[in-house]
Amino acid sequence: MYTVKDIATKFHISEHAVRYYCDEKLIPSLERDKNNRRIFNDIDLQWFQAILCLRSCGMSIKAIKEYVDLCLLGDDTVKARKKIIEEQKKIIEKKLKDLNQSLAFLNYKLDLYNDILHGKIKDITNPLNE
Repeated sequence: MYTVKDIATKFHISEHAVRYYCDEKLIPSLERDKNNRRIFNDIDLQWFQAILCLRSCGMSIKAIKEYVDLCLLGDDTVKARKKIIEEQKKIIEKKLKDLNQSLAFLNYKLDLYNDILHGKIKDITNPLNE
């Protein structure tokens, strides 16, 4: 069993975020101990992993709740859940494409500056050198 602090540490999120996700009913198997403190099991870890992945895609808490609710309805919702995941995959693929373009630009600039620093070329990016 895991505590709020354990979950926060494991997933590098705040304890407040852990409690918030619970309060939003995103952790359906949530249990409490005899002192009414939240306690988590290995299944809950999987829910947190899914929630954090979907949040990193930009998915809203409301949309994640709808996804969780679909999961709880069983096998009849697999098609709908698959569609949600496919949409999130497209979002991530777009982000990756954009990040790869940014990385290519930064690498180009670093190569350019290295060539300038090693005297291979003049600084063609500086208008004062025209």
